[in-house]
Amino acid sequence: MQKLIYFIFLTYPFLSFYAQTDSTESLLKELDSVVADHNLYSAEKEKRIERLKNLLSYTSSNDLQYGIYENLFYEYSSYNSDSALLYANKNILIAGKTGQEDRIIKSNLHLASILGILGMYKESLDIINQIDIKKHPSLKGYYFHIYRIVYGSMADYSVPNLRISYYNDLADSYRDSLLSVHKPMTSDYVTVKSDQLIVNGLYDHALELLLSYYPKVTDDLHERAIMAYSISKAYSGKKETGLEKYWLAVSAINDIKTATKEYISLRDLAVLLYEEGDINRSYRYMKRSLEDALFCNARLRTLEISNMMPIIDKAYQHEVESRQKTMLISLLSICGLSILLIIAVSYIYLQMRRISTARAELADANLQLKELNSELTIINTKLKYTNEALHETNIIKEKFIGHYMAQCFVYLNKIDEYRRQLNRLAISGKVNEIFATIKSTKFIEKELKEFYNEFDHTFLQLFPTFIEEMGDLMTDNDELQLKHNEILNTGLRVFALIRLGIKDNEKISFFLRYSLSTIYNCKTKFRNKAKGVREEFENDVMKIGTKHKQ
Repeated sequence: MQKLIYFIFLTYPFLSFYAQTDSTESLLKELDSVVADHNLYSAEKEKRIERLKNLLSYTSSNDLQYGIYENLFYEYSSYNSDSALLYANKNILIAGKTGQEDRIIKSNLHLASILGILGMYKESLDIINQIDIKKHPSLKGYYFHIYRIVYGSMADYSVPNLRISYYNDLADSYRDSLLSVHKPMTSDYVTVKSDQLIVNGLYDHALELLLSYYPKVTDDLHERAIMAYSISKAYSGKKETGLEKYWLAVSAINDIKTATKEYISLRDLAVLLYEEGDINRSYRYMKRSLEDALFCNARLRTLEISNMMPIIDKAYQHEVESRQKTMLISLLSICGLSILLIIAVSYIYLQMRRISTARAELADANLQLKELNSELTIINTKLKYTNEALHETNIIKEKFIGHYMAQCFVYLNKIDEYRRQLNRLAISGKVNEIFATIKSTKFIEKELKEFYNEFDHTFLQLFPTFIEEMGDLMTDNDELQLKHNEILNTGLRVFALIRLGIKDNEKISFFLRYSLSTIYNCKTKFRNKAKGVREEFENDVMKIGTKHKQ
């Protein structure tokens, strides 16, 4: 069993590659739309923030103000670093007023976190180095997380190679500390564990963990963005660019929908697309990434993007210039062709004048041919209508025969089940219940209702404009009014059967289980409201559904 699971896991990337390759382009189109609508998502974010700010004017409670400031910090933390810094400091002040030590420490951790995003690593470390986390075990996860992020960023942007190794070791140690704090198979645990596996080159193990956990993340789009980015990094390590691009697009879509401005996925995707030659998309995505980073005041993200943006911009400008040259060449070609066209038209005009005399001689012959063609057209038209009628009849027969053969099997099964039910009652000796069941009309009424319902659905599939065209044939639509959950009423069913070629009143009466007088009265009501000649009403009904064919 373990071998089978391992085999499925190993083959999953290959199977999913082909499926995701087909959908990557549609995913990129969705991302194009999301990027174009980024202001809508930012507006929703601003509304949430404004509602939180408005709450401050309705409370003077330190506890409530602390909660509101903390929520504002969370809203701003990946959206606008300067504002997040502002509310982190406010939270420290209000936490001091509440006198609760846990709140004071947590507020300082918020401040250290946002300073890390701003690239102020020393200031961030100064804050967390002063915290005795042993006294606040509930905050260990957040505490270790900030250390890991700060040292990881310092490793990424450290110039001396020796310092890079030193900071990476520190980041690894705090990653281990995080794993000891978080419960297995929680979101935080999976994020940190997969990061550890990717750093150590265990990409398949990371994918096994991430791909099994990702479907469980349903409501939190920001968490989905983080998980998708981790998956893309694992595929990047495996050099599977197609799947890396797919998951980067998934991550970027969720980032923008949550109005996250401090992200990596869209920038990395832009670089991939640039390498593949998709310059237009690459330029748009990188431009959006730069604008978001500047809005967020994420200095390191801005620096990363600024290093790549000139290269992509140069390629984009080169492509624009190439297009302009192509347009110029096309314009010159069109002008040349236009001159040739004028010469050709002049020549044709002269030729037409020469043959005008010959046309006059052929006029009589053409007149005779025209008369013959008119007769032939009439014959062809009649033949066409005859063929269409035969074709329509064949379609109706095929549709209804196939449908009602299937329906017969359904009814046979229901009758058999009904027989079994009676048999069970008989075996149990429940004679009174047997008589009650036999006398009850609920079964046949239910089946009739389902039968007519199926008939209505099938008929309207063949003639979807039936009710609308019936209304066009009548002076008013009173007879066409349908009750709740009614597809066709009795009158419409009568003329539906007529449209199918069943005109005999007895057959219609038998089919609908109404008396002959009821069928006759129904037809009369409809004829009396006909717009045209009453005697031709049924013939007009037979033409329903043919207008679009003419």
